[in-house]
Amino acid sequence: MKQAINIRLEKEIIETLDEYANELDKSRTSLIEKAIELYFDKLDEMVADKRIDNLKSGKSKVISLEEVFKQAGINV
Repeated sequence: MKQAINIRLEKEIIETLDEYANELDKSRTSLIEKAIELYFDKLDEMVADKRIDNLKSGKSKVISLEEVFKQAGINV
């Protein structure tokens, strides 16, 4: 289900958005949704890089699946 939000954008961004929407015969909403989806992909990469850095620096550690089961009281 879609939910409405309100955002404020610079006039130039809206003009560019409208140009693309007109050229592609798409709505502003569909282009903004697609842009956000693509940015989420970039954010996923950034989170993965941060997690790898945390592992390398010792801020995080890897726990084996067996240890997870053991801590959860699950006998496999």
